[in-house]
Amino acid sequence: MHVTIDGFGGNPALLGNLELVRNLLDRYPDEIGMTKISEPHVFEYSGIKSEDWGVSGFVLIAESHIAIHTFPEHQQVWVDIFSCKGFDEIPAIDKIVDAFGLQDTRINKLERGLEYPHNVQRSIPMNRQERREVTPV
Repeated sequence: MHVTIDGFGGNPALLGNLELVRNLLDRYPDEIGMTKISEPHVFEYSGIKSEDWGVSGFVLIAESHIAIHTFPEHQQVWVDIFSCKGFDEIPAIDKIVDAFGLQDTRINKLERGLEYPHNVQRSIPMNRQERREVTPV
């Protein structure tokens, strides 16, 4: 599953806090049922315009990655949770809303593995076809 969170109306002090982002990325994978395989990498950056500064970070998880990009002066954050396994996105989203004091969000959710149905009944015909293709006659 791939969930993106565009957060608006966040607390600038929280959005600009490098340690908050680092600590969030450190504990967040476990809190949403993922497996952290690297330490978080977190950086403060400055854009061409002085108001475009922020904090960006990511953590690798066995299931893929989680990335956070904040824009304190704009009270915005973009979060990307990319996982090869499904997870309950509602608590994952709520943790981001709470961490940054967000007033509004825009959520996008994409299922991964679209070429292979996760429903057992829908996968049976595909499994049979695959067996026919690899089984000598």
